[in-house]
Amino acid sequence: MGDPTFAAVPILRIFDEAKALAFYRDWLGFSIDWQHRFEPGSPLYMQVSRGSMSLHLTEHHGDCTPGSTVFVTTSGLAAFHAEVIARDYPFNRPGLDPAPWGGHVMEATDPFGNRLRFWEGGGA
Repeated sequence: MGDPTFAAVPILRIFDEAKALAFYRDWLGFSIDWQHRFEPGSPLYMQVSRGSMSLHLTEHHGDCTPGSTVFVTTSGLAAFHAEVIARDYPFNRPGLDPAPWGGHVMEATDPFGNRLRFWEGGGA
């Protein structure tokens, strides 16, 4: 038997579905994989993804704390940066900066204080 395989899916707290969709879907280019509510009007729980990365977004107050950071290793960071900067999103204009530990980093903060820190090693 081999070692088990693991995949982490971060859960991020959101407070407003429209703002979450504007940030994750419309600006960062994530797909909405599924949405769940126990009944109409109850808090939303959904999965968004882009490539092999998935995130769970939740309006349920007990699921997690707002203001978290997700560290995302990636390739093609310069192209991704150019893609999001070209879109009209007035609330966020991240830079593509050298990371102190090497490579390059782009950090985007969602409307709820959660940070996505995209990093590519080497000569991004």
